[in-house]
Amino acid sequence: MLRGALLRCPACGGGSMFARYLKVVDDCPRCGEALHHHRADDAPPYFTIFIVGHIVVGLVLFVEMAYRPALWVHGLLWLPLTIILAVLFLPPVKGALVGLQWALLMHGYDPNAEEETIDAFEPLPEDSRARG
Repeated sequence: MLRGALLRCPACGGGSMFARYLKVVDDCPRCGEALHHHRADDAPPYFTIFIVGHIVVGLVLFVEMAYRPALWVHGLLWLPLTIILAVLFLPPVKGALVGLQWALLMHGYDPNAEEETIDAFEPLPEDSRARG
């Protein structure tokens, strides 16, 4: 997870995990580890909101109790800070989650697992059908 949070390949720690801002490379440029298996989906934004929210709310409460500024000052302080922190935290959080998936051998990272294919048109075996 630490290698991922540092935006590096979870396998070797040397290659870059991202081709662009949030686009994970298909394979590590250094060691060749396949990284296209990741399924981060909605988890990185969720955890980013959770982390940034705790930071900003704590600061808002501290500033309000210590200085009692006008509401427009709060708006000028916290809106840009929230956006900047979210933009900065999102790639490391996504990298850490991809690193966690790699470490736990989730979503195709397990070299010993058979590849799962699901055919929507293939009928279910007789045993698995609901009996009524």
